Amino acid sequence: MILTIAGNKKEYADGLTVAELIEIEQIETPQYATVSVDDEFISGDAFGETQLHDGASVEFLYFMGGGQ
Repeated sequence: MILTIAGNKKEYADGLTVAELIEIEQIETPQYATVSVDDEFISGDAFGETQLHDGASVEFLYFMGGGQ
């Protein structure tokens, strides 16, 4: 299947979950990553059970705090 990851199209095996994609893409500090699939946020505890579909658009987002 073809997924769009951060704007880039890539090919993956069918039936891939968000958790498997995080591992394949070697996402650093996945515990701090927010994942959106087709503009819908996926909760961290659902990564293992959320299957991706052909044509899905996936974004990995990191929210940073700080400042005064």
